[in-house]
Amino acid sequence: MKPALLSLHQVDLNLGGVPALSAVTLRIEAGERVALVGANGSGKSSLLRVLHGLRAPTRGVFERTPCRQAMLFQRPHMLRATALQNVALGLWLDRTLALSWRTAQTRALQALSQVGLAGVQQQNAATLSGGQQQRLALARAWAREPELLFLDEPTASLDPPAKREVEALVQSMTLDAKPVTLVFASHNLGQVKRWATRVIYLEQGQVLADLPMVQFFDSECLRQHSPQALLFVQGETS
Repeated sequence: MKPALLSLHQVDLNLGGVPALSAVTLRIEAGERVALVGANGSGKSSLLRVLHGLRAPTRGVFERTPCRQAMLFQRPHMLRATALQNVALGLWLDRTLALSWRTAQTRALQALSQVGLAGVQQQNAATLSGGQQQRLALARAWAREPELLFLDEPTASLDPPAKREVEALVQSMTLDAKPVTLVFASHNLGQVKRWATRVIYLEQGQVLADLPMVQFFDSECLRQHSPQALLFVQGETS
């Protein structure tokens, strides 16, 4: 068994006194591509935030191996600055990277070019379209050269053309280039099939299924492991 990159044991998370996660135990190894699925409010985003270190568990044990990581949200926050500055400022202000302003700008421009936004580098990020903003957020994350990337419904609010663009970029950056450990939440089961090697199903903050992707989409196998997950899959694909 490989060493765990991330490990949770009996983790609970309460938000405002309301349980968001309950007795979650799992481990994620380097190189895995893990999809978190479940209905709205099932705990996917809460689990991502715990794994990324944005939320501390209320109870339980959370351990992680130090590595470079980044997270992409469904609706990214844009600074009131140019597209180039939105990427470069995060790099420059992160003292663990120890980059000069010139080097941060150079790396930021490379990331913008990679997502097809070099032509709008001096445009105010707030004026970009939703699809462009999500590509900018992806450039901002990718410029950090992460070993671990978290995605929270990265294409859910996009129109079909923008969704295809972002999907293709994630594919090229995490699956076709150097190996990156990917943990993502998605309602799009087609996307889960394309990206994931493993699927975790959550319901009311609990993990009710944790299976290799092929087994998760095998109805008979899923019926044996988690009838609740099977009902979810059937509802999403009907």
